[in-house]
Amino acid sequence: MESNQSKQPIIIGCDHGGFRLKGFLLEYLQEAGIPYTDIGCYSEEIVRYPNYAKQVCERILSGEFSRGILICSTGIGMSIAANRYPGIRASAVSDHYTAVMTRQHNDSNVLCLGGKVLGEFDAIDILKGWLENSYIGGRHDISLGLICEIEKQLKSDEK
Repeated sequence: MESNQSKQPIIIGCDHGGFRLKGFLLEYLQEAGIPYTDIGCYSEEIVRYPNYAKQVCERILSGEFSRGILICSTGIGMSIAANRYPGIRASAVSDHYTAVMTRQHNDSNVLCLGGKVLGEFDAIDILKGWLENSYIGGRHDISLGLICEIEKQLKSDEK
């Protein structure tokens, strides 16, 4: 099932642990004709992943992008940082099936990958599953609605 979002621009960022895998994914995006913006990092020099998660999430929440990709060593740190932003549904994914499910059932807008735990071809397979699928709604609207209620409650508690 190809999504109408599959050719929309993607914002992508990584830390040093995801730098090599990001290069491979950028080649794939270019060959597939999917426009992207790469916000770094640009080497294997040690950097802090929350800085890149922040940039990607803020640009998605501003409406500039509808989806993004974050890569660190495992994908876990990036997903934890990204999920701090209300409206971001970041998923650390390590196989094709969960990539499809996180789009279809959870309306994931940030894909988090592990540069030290995924091979290049597995990462492309995951990326394809995530890009080519879209949210199916239906009974899943109930769960997403509950998540939105939690986000609203947490925002009002902060005041």
